[in-house]
Amino acid sequence: MTQKLLIIGCGNMGGAMLAGWLKAGEAPSRFAVLDPALPETPEGVALFRSADEAEGAGHDGVMLGIKPQQLGALGPGLQQLTVKGVTVYSLLAGITLGQLAQAFPAASAHVRVMPNLASRINKSPVILCEAGMGEDLRAAALALYDRLGSAMWLADEGKFDLVTALAGSGPGFVYRFIDALAGAAVDLGLDEPTAANLALVMVEGATALAAGAEVGPAALADRVASPGGMTREGLDVLDKDHALRQLLSDTLRATRDKGVALSQGGSD
Repeated sequence: MTQKLLIIGCGNMGGAMLAGWLKAGEAPSRFAVLDPALPETPEGVALFRSADEAEGAGHDGVMLGIKPQQLGALGPGLQQLTVKGVTVYSLLAGITLGQLAQAFPAASAHVRVMPNLASRINKSPVILCEAGMGEDLRAAALALYDRLGSAMWLADEGKFDLVTALAGSGPGFVYRFIDALAGAAVDLGLDEPTAANLALVMVEGATALAAGAEVGPAALADRVASPGGMTREGLDVLDKDHALRQLLSDTLRATRDKGVALSQGGSD
């Protein structure tokens, strides 16, 4: 199993994951960070400024938190950290297992990882897809990432960009929906602070209810909507010509296709 993880590039996502692991009770000494710009790390987490320094981290896993476009430039300088016996975990959107193996050929295994920022509060889905792992290492990796919320293996790497669009990028779409819902209430006459608070608290409660319900969201929506009532009138607008579903299909398609473009060297 991965005893010590070296996080290379500890920005918003890497920082959220590190915070989540520590919140879940993982020992700070299990982690180290390589980041030339990060001001500091949590107490007990070693911070290195260069790959040469990080060779002494004692790690058997590295997690890449750099930008996908930086892999070509930075990858060769990181190969000294991805020797035999080290597993490479990648947060790089669009970068395939084959590309990871090409960039880090000496590593024993390569894993694509897709969480979201809710890792910080241990509420993130985490999607994993691997090449080169044995069963024991798979089980250990799943257990480690499951501490950030709910981890699962994806067998078909061809679906990884779509899963990323849903589970990784999804919070951004939810936040936009909350903002738009509050904005619509403001447009109709509600003051902005009240609208923003009501939209946020409503979504929080609705999500918590859905997470514990024995039926799906579609059935819950119907339970809220009485025939001929106010909610039904609003749902009819959203449901007309499948407008909401079509909008979200377009959103996920564009997000998924960006992942494909990134793997082919497209700009962010």
